[in-house]
Amino acid sequence: MVKVVTIKKFPRPNTEKGLRLNVVKIKVRILNMRNSRRKIHSSMRNCTFPVVNESSNNNHQHPHIKMFSKVDAKKKNTFLEQTKLAREERAHERKREEAAIVIQAVVRGFLSRRRLKNEIRIEVQNLLRIPPDLEQEYKPELKPALEVYMTIRKFFFEFSETNDKQTFEFLCKYLLASMDTDVMKVCYVSLSLLKSYVLSWIQQIKDILWRCCTYLKQLKPENHCEMQTIMVYLRMLITFTNTSTWKILKNKKGEALAPGMNQLCNNIMGHLNTKGLYPVLKTLLIKGLARSKPAFNRASLTAIITVSLRPLIAANFSENLLNVFTLHILSVPALLYHISITAQDCMNILVSHRIFKHCLDLLTNEQSTRIIFNSLEGNYALCLLANLVHLGYTELEVVIIRLLESCKQYVQGKKSNMTHWHPVLGWFSQKTDQSLHAAMPYVVKQLQLLWCEKMIRLVFSELLCYVQADAEKQNGKQTSPSKNIIKKAFEKASTKNSIVKIKLESSVATSTCLPCSLYQITINTLSQLRLDILGGLSYNDVLLPILWKFLCDMGPNCGLKNFTEILQQIPNSTLHPVFSLLTVFCESASHYITTLDDIEMYEQQKVFKMEDYVKMSEFLNLFVFRIIWNNLMDIQTAASSDVFSATHGLLMILYERDCRRSYAPKDHWLIRDVKPNAFITELERGRKTSVFLMQKVPHIITFTERVKLFRRNITKEKEVLGLTESACASPQSTLITVHRGRIVEDGYRQLAQLPSRAMKGVIRVKFVNEQGLDEAGIDQDGVFKEFLEETITKVFDPSLNLFKVTTEQKLYPSSTSHIQENHLTLFEFVGKMLAKAVYEGIVVETPFAPFFLTQILGHQQSATYSSLDELPSLDPDLAKSLSYIKHYDGDVSDIELTFSCDEDCMGRIETHELVPGGKAISITNENKIRYVHLMAHFRMYRQIKDQTSAFIRGFKTVINPDWLLMFSAPELQKLISGDNTDLDIQDLRRHTQYYGGYHNNHKVINWLWDILENSFTPQERGLFLKDTGDTVGSVLKGFFNIKKKDPVGRLPTSSTCFNLLKLPNYQKKGTLKDKLRYAINSNTGFELS
Repeated sequence: MVKVVTIKKFPRPNTEKGLRLNVVKIKVRILNMRNSRRKIHSSMRNCTFPVVNESSNNNHQHPHIKMFSKVDAKKKNTFLEQTKLAREERAHERKREEAAIVIQAVVRGFLSRRRLKNEIRIEVQNLLRIPPDLEQEYKPELKPALEVYMTIRKFFFEFSETNDKQTFEFLCKYLLASMDTDVMKVCYVSLSLLKSYVLSWIQQIKDILWRCCTYLKQLKPENHCEMQTIMVYLRMLITFTNTSTWKILKNKKGEALAPGMNQLCNNIMGHLNTKGLYPVLKTLLIKGLARSKPAFNRASLTAIITVSLRPLIAANFSENLLNVFTLHILSVPALLYHISITAQDCMNILVSHRIFKHCLDLLTNEQSTRIIFNSLEGNYALCLLANLVHLGYTELEVVIIRLLESCKQYVQGKKSNMTHWHPVLGWFSQKTDQSLHAAMPYVVKQLQLLWCEKMIRLVFSELLCYVQADAEKQNGKQTSPSKNIIKKAFEKASTKNSIVKIKLESSVATSTCLPCSLYQITINTLSQLRLDILGGLSYNDVLLPILWKFLCDMGPNCGLKNFTEILQQIPNSTLHPVFSLLTVFCESASHYITTLDDIEMYEQQKVFKMEDYVKMSEFLNLFVFRIIWNNLMDIQTAASSDVFSATHGLLMILYERDCRRSYAPKDHWLIRDVKPNAFITELERGRKTSVFLMQKVPHIITFTERVKLFRRNITKEKEVLGLTESACASPQSTLITVHRGRIVEDGYRQLAQLPSRAMKGVIRVKFVNEQGLDEAGIDQDGVFKEFLEETITKVFDPSLNLFKVTTEQKLYPSSTSHIQENHLTLFEFVGKMLAKAVYEGIVVETPFAPFFLTQILGHQQSATYSSLDELPSLDPDLAKSLSYIKHYDGDVSDIELTFSCDEDCMGRIETHELVPGGKAISITNENKIRYVHLMAHFRMYRQIKDQTSAFIRGFKTVINPDWLLMFSAPELQKLISGDNTDLDIQDLRRHTQYYGGYHNNHKVINWLWDILENSFTPQERGLFLKDTGDTVGSVLKGFFNIKKKDPVGRLPTSSTCFNLLKLPNYQKKGTLKDKLRYAINSNTGFELS
């Protein structure tokens, strides 16, 4: 049998030594195979085969072999098998030899490449001479540029991006060093002068620079070591894209080469731009700047901006490159902010090349604008806007309205409800890039430049010139521009001048209205910066005065005719830019006036004088009324209109200020365009405009008419609920039994859980006296009135600790009421009782603090409400302290306050934080305004929030809250406690009926009216009316009934249920006077009979 020898497959060696060992093994195997072959041939020669003797002619055969004898089959098969094996062995031998040749070729090739690579690396190392200490300064020994070129060519033949990072970095350092010499032979760019090498050299430098860009995209600027590498690659890009640093061009011979070399640089920049230079720079900038602490310094940031500007400048700001620059560079978050802080020289370059103007020219093209904003995710579109605003501010150019219109169209259009929250745009439809959150504060600082005083003066420069010229004309002399001119012109605007000085088609009107359109769009688009924008527009000495001057010079009533005529031509349309001016003025003035305290508004009269407020409120009152009443704007449009919202908001701020402290003349707020009766008639008919106006501006009709309307609403509700005799023959009533010594407890027990409908219905009261016996008398509302008055008197007693009193003896909920068991349920019960009194028209003497009345009306929820305005009504001392902090001229941090306050809760000091973590936040000049308002809000709202909410909840179960919208806080107090005006005796006498022998000319009756009119004080006349049972809106019928009894020692008595006075027939006027005075002052209600 022949042994078949196979060749094992050897693994690829990892080292040269291992490779040689494998080769030796292969040769040994080949020798063994050859020896095996020789043995096979030898064995075949020794085999015996049958032989026939052909030379014999006789028939004799060999003694051992017979002619044509039969061959042994076994031997035959053995022979054939051996032959087959030999053939297969020869085939295997050929394959082994071929395999050995292939293996030897692969090995030789690998060894050759390894030797070549090692030779190249040794050659590169000899060229670069990389120092062992990588931190030491690198000073290579420069060699001829051609040799360098050839070495680099070989280096790139075996280049590995992962393994050759360090070598490539030092190669770049070597090339930079070669460019820092004027020796032509060693300068790397000198090869561009050799025709035989120029094309391949240009391709080589392009490859080198793009490899720099590839590494820039991977490196992290926050890493110090990698930042050094970034600077090397940026220097490469800067050096080989411009000839300004090439020393070989500094001599006379080099000057002739400059044009060609500049063209070479342009070629290189074009290649890099095609490969994707700008996306690389954008990635690098975002890595370094979209952080809470930027990673770039002045040199690195300047280098990046320089590299980004060079292709743009070389192409003479072509539209395509400008698109790419705007899309990738100017959309980097807060780029211009960091440039202005870190690299001012770079900012000067941007300004000198008029980048902002070129960008605005680009954005005037609708197609380019669409491409840019559609390509940018919403956050980056906002960053682009911020950078352009910052750049425009720096270049002192007018930021045209198209910029923000584009932002509104493409950014605000992506807004949606309850998707993703954005710190500037609010609820946003696209997911916010979390890496940009750290950069947003810087973006906001850039955007703030749009509404700073410098920008305001810039965009309203023509209006400022108009104001100055008008002031000079009014003064009759030419003076230099100063703040006094604006002030004097503003004072002139306050005078009653009906001359039309500004027409809407004039240039000053156009140049003023367009910036106002810009600011209106800004307010609507950057929703989360609304207060910051309004603060910037209003807290300066420029904008509000000149806009008010503009409105006053538009004609009578601030150009009201112009506004109405525009709306008459196109109803519901407020697209005319003058409406933007009115909106911006009203929004800014509302924000400003809300922050003024009474001293600033009434005494110092900052920005506006009292006559300005009168004129302003008159215009706004007429504007709001006429555009609705005359159907110039339908209700649906008005509800969503910026113009209506702004004008109505400012109007109500001025009205509420006047309600607290009057500055307007009597009947100033009434509308004379329509008679009150006609308006009430339209209201009762359900005309939508009348209902809308009554909801928005109820003060346009008198308080008396509104009280009547309030009483009619209650009457209608009672009829609907079946609580009147006209609606139901026997309306249901609730009977309660109250012990004289437990009025509050019994009333609370029986009425606290009473349903709303039953509370609005008839409640009968039966008193139980001290002896436990039922008191005599029929309750025809008089006994319930007594119960209600007694209950309210007791629960509002400060000694019960449910309510406290201010320094002016005005009531408000006590913050320590929790010492009472179920105090919130008790507050809800008190709210029901007071509301029941108002519902039934029963006057109760409970003077409330104005801020508490405001909360009952719900006005504190308005965005224009300021707690600071009403703080003096609660705590004058705290108001003075906060005013001192607000106007403190020095460093308020010296006072050492924090956003927290201490409260003495029954001997225990409790600390409350005004904001989360407020105990650790110090008060500074920047946040003191916020502290003042938060402190006032805490004192008047947060401290008594639960008590107030419970009281209002009970109050609104009886009184429809919509009805209360007709009244201001002082008017609500009148509704509760009655008016403090003097009693009209003659009117009362005309509405009195007499019984029992009395008539209008009876001597006792004449004495009565004479005593009431001439002898009693207004307070005594009020007590007389109260004790005889009169209520708000009641008609006095059957007022007196005369009982002829012995007048000696008898007092007048009354039946409050029927408004009935039982007056004895006194014989002397003096006796009548004494008895009346004693009865009303004894607090017995004329002794109920």
